[in-house]
Amino acid sequence: MFETVELGQSLSDAKFEKLEPKLRTELLRAQSDLSKAKIPAIILVHGVDGAGKGDAVNLLNEWMDARYLVTQAFGAPTEEEANRPDFWRYWMALPPKGRASVLFGSWYTDPIVNRVFGDLSEGDLESTLTRIRDFETALADDGALVIKLWFHITKKTQRKRFEELEESKASAWRVSKTDWKHHKLYDEFTRVSGHVLRETSTGKAPWTLIEGTDPNHRDVTVARTVIDRIRERVDAPTPEAAPAAKRRVRRDPNTVLDALDLGLSLDKEEYETRIDESLARVNKLSRKLAKKKKGLIVVLEGWDAAGKGGAIRRTTRALDARQYRLIPIAAPTEEERQHHYLWRFWRHLPRLGRITIYDRSWYGRVLVERVEGFCSDADWQRAYKEINDFEEQLVEGGNIVVKLWVHINQDEQLRRFKERETQPWKKYKIGAEDYRNREKWSEYEVAANEMVGRTSTEFAPWTLVEGNDKRWARVKILETICARLDDAL
Repeated sequence: MFETVELGQSLSDAKFEKLEPKLRTELLRAQSDLSKAKIPAIILVHGVDGAGKGDAVNLLNEWMDARYLVTQAFGAPTEEEANRPDFWRYWMALPPKGRASVLFGSWYTDPIVNRVFGDLSEGDLESTLTRIRDFETALADDGALVIKLWFHITKKTQRKRFEELEESKASAWRVSKTDWKHHKLYDEFTRVSGHVLRETSTGKAPWTLIEGTDPNHRDVTVARTVIDRIRERVDAPTPEAAPAAKRRVRRDPNTVLDALDLGLSLDKEEYETRIDESLARVNKLSRKLAKKKKGLIVVLEGWDAAGKGGAIRRTTRALDARQYRLIPIAAPTEEERQHHYLWRFWRHLPRLGRITIYDRSWYGRVLVERVEGFCSDADWQRAYKEINDFEEQLVEGGNIVVKLWVHINQDEQLRRFKERETQPWKKYKIGAEDYRNREKWSEYEVAANEMVGRTSTEFAPWTLVEGNDKRWARVKILETICARLDDAL
């Protein structure tokens, strides 16, 4: 990998001064076009210690329009970051459409360092690289431009640069004990880094190697690379949208939803006994959850008027209001539309020891957005894998994920709609859209069935809740939460 870098290239100060105005103008124009095209750009800065990464970051901040550029440097995780899945802090650093982010260090830093020092096995490194490729592919598929820069110098040049910096009190602070420690392991860092770059340089997110010996040549190469990648992305022809095809709903007569016995019910006496027992267990287990620093994420999906809200209200009665958050999901806000659809769910993830309840969730991509045509077929088809990856990271990050689909039949839904229309405190829950959605019941049923089949995993399985009887549904939801907490704690 690093053998392809032409070492020793240089550029005189006179030539650099002549090129600078042109490069700055082109960079600003490219950035403006990026903004107009509403394309988010993510610029990753990595490489050998002492190769000029910091200077390159400063150059981009000086030459680009600061109004549309944010720079973030990643060191050891803060307490806030350490209490969430590893990629949470990177999702929070992603720019909205039309903006750019320079990430000084990123999701590559820890895998490389930990592998060099033996804290990460070869197998775990390969798993991490697979996750990185999937992450970058998801960003690129959503329209983001990922520019990855790797700065390289020889071991001899690195030593010389460190020694020169240490000669002056004004610059000695720039060389740390860690830098010298890494210098001793230069060959191992080069070997591991070369492998990582080869495995993660893809068509959608390729690496560009920057030879860092001569500062002028380095800076020109950085600017030229960023300009060219933006130009390539902005000038690429936009594929014409295919005309919307009329979909034929092919319904499997034996779906998992059909297998549910919607006649299940509880009488009032048994309901009150079991609901009280479940609430007591939830309260006890929620305190154990906090003590063990685990997170709980409850996802409630289901038909309109299936009883999700009522089940949530019963569940939260047993919880300390300081420990949980309820996130009702509606149409995305303008801010949320400027990011990948999973971004708004990452931002609400609880710290370990806390609980988040989602009233509808990221499954909107493969339900509402799929059926209503709010996203392309390609978007919702690849979402199954993106969602499974997301939930796997939640679990690996210390969370217990409980997913519940509350199922009712069409007759029961209509009865509840009519009931809502007659009760003043429920009228706000019913509207023309609810009736319109009933016309697409078969399409939603097909989508829900496929969703359950493709996203019910060993780490985040679906529980199907028979919802025609509200008492039965509420008790089953609470008992499911308790059972999952018991197993995990």
